Amino acid sequence: MTFNEEKGDLFAEEILSNYALCHCISSDFALGAGIAKAFAKMGVKKQLCEKYPKQWQGRGYCLITETNGTVVGNLVTKERYFHKPTLETLRQALENFREQALEMRMQRLAMPKIGCGLDKLDWTEVQKVIKDVFNETEFKILVRYL
Repeated sequence: MTFNEEKGDLFAEEILSNYALCHCISSDFALGAGIAKAFAKMGVKKQLCEKYPKQWQGRGYCLITETNGTVVGNLVTKERYFHKPTLETLRQALENFREQALEMRMQRLAMPKIGCGLDKLDWTEVQKVIKDVFNETEFKILVRYL
């Protein structure tokens, strides 16, 4: 696994056409604030509502969508939009995503600083989780932030 962080737009064409994306969501599919709102504008919320039951209960899993050729791993880390995730639910969702991504033969993954905006997790701790989950894979992971 390689892990890089850089300043830049996560939704730039060179990222969308070369990477799968992932971000954190709640099982109520709110996607109404923070970077999730940008994913909703891409059509992710619509796809989640169409592809999956109206509301999934629980947390710690990943729902895959695809919009305009970009695969998106929707990491369900909390039940309601106003809840906060834990490092453990983030780890579980990333592990679930890793397994699905390996089955789909993905190799490149781009993400924001997941769990660290409105969800208020500590980025240093989140980095450790990401690196641990993807440690023994061939993934190229790119973290983009503004």
